[in-house]
Amino acid sequence: MKVEKVLNEFKKAGALLEGHFILSSGLHSDKFLQKALVFQDARRTAKLCKALAKKVREQVKGEITAIVSPAVGGIVPGYEMGRQLGLPAMYVERVDGEFQLRRNFELKKGQKVLMVEDIVSTGVSSRECIAAIRKTGAKVVAACCLIDRSGGKAKVGVPLIALADWKVQAWPADKLPPHLKDTPAVKPGSRGLA
Repeated sequence: MKVEKVLNEFKKAGALLEGHFILSSGLHSDKFLQKALVFQDARRTAKLCKALAKKVREQVKGEITAIVSPAVGGIVPGYEMGRQLGLPAMYVERVDGEFQLRRNFELKKGQKVLMVEDIVSTGVSSRECIAAIRKTGAKVVAACCLIDRSGGKAKVGVPLIALADWKVQAWPADKLPPHLKDTPAVKPGSRGLA
């Protein structure tokens, strides 16, 4: 699926927003992908994840035995990727600021895992999720996401397979471009920032 088609699915869902946004990373952007609006439509989510699962099958040359995603944003695409690939899907949650498996989810030592994200910007939550998986003794064979906002620049420590690479500019709060300086910022993401 080409980047235009993926972004068109976000547009049709009303999920491609323009304005002044504070991303989960703390960076500021004039574009935001409100993936929850995409994920409320099971057919649209299945269509996108089916295309991503096809890409994963083509690029991962080995067995995958489980899906693990970071909560909250990765739960829905993680579940759908599990359905598309016929694999169990689980997720990590933050406990005292650190991701870990809960709810009796278990990974065995050496188990081959695909980490599934929704959107990757800087790769921080992906790296944290991968670290939590590795602490169990499982092996992360690859990571995947619907959209890589870094345009392929985010490094997560394993191969990252994106349904679409879309380079979106983001700036630190002290280096905002003129068109954002006088526009009030909103934090539409799920992770609270101090």
